[in-house]
Amino acid sequence: MATNATWTVVMEDKTIIKNTGAEKGTAYVINDDSFWGQSKFSNIWAIQHGTSVSSDAVEHRDGSAHIAYDESVHGSFQDFITKWDAAHLTQLQSNWDNDNVENETAEQKINRLGAKPTSFSS
Repeated sequence: MATNATWTVVMEDKTIIKNTGAEKGTAYVINDDSFWGQSKFSNIWAIQHGTSVSSDAVEHRDGSAHIAYDESVHGSFQDFITKWDAAHLTQLQSNWDNDNVENETAEQKINRLGAKPTSFSS
């Protein structure tokens, strides 16, 4: 598999991991069977993406040789990033919702934390 990838996808675990930036190492399990159940993913075990076209790797379940990620075959990798971004936004919002100080007003909370996150884009 490719090394130093910016993204790792483990199909069996339905997990997408961001390997760069402030969120480095953050993994989310994406419970969306209609997404993972697409036929184009049926023989994929894992994906390392974001190194370079020649070293991005798709690892197959049946032991076939690793290949470069091909968007014409596997679809846009942005689909994985969009799923991860949505899960991360949900986590950021949950963190914000649960970061409370006793007797703090809504205005004080916003002053302390900033506005509740409404979007996230990798």
